[in-house]
Amino acid sequence: MHEMGIAEQLVKIAMDAIPADIKDPRVKILNLRIGKLASVVEHSLTFCFEIITKDTPLENVQLLIESVPVKIHCNSCHQEWEVDTPMFKCPDCEEGEVAMISGREIEITSMELVDE
Repeated sequence: MHEMGIAEQLVKIAMDAIPADIKDPRVKILNLRIGKLASVVEHSLTFCFEIITKDTPLENVQLLIESVPVKIHCNSCHQEWEVDTPMFKCPDCEEGEVAMISGREIEITSMELVDE
């Protein structure tokens, strides 16, 4: 389950982003963007977060996950489109020289701390 490794890295990034001058910080919400080709199972990631954030400022954090579609750019005609299938061929010029614009990302976009 590679979600555990992903969760560990996201927790490390979030912990490093908490300002040092906040006493007893607690993270309420962690906003994530995860591409459809990142091969992340959302409930597995949530489960891993529950396990590794116990007794940390991220314990009981709410994960808000935005699913990012796979977007492709044709290097020949410069058309851009979203795909749902593994065939990356331009629908306009039918060339196969394409570049992926989005769909593999795993990133924290923001986090919200509990305000006391």
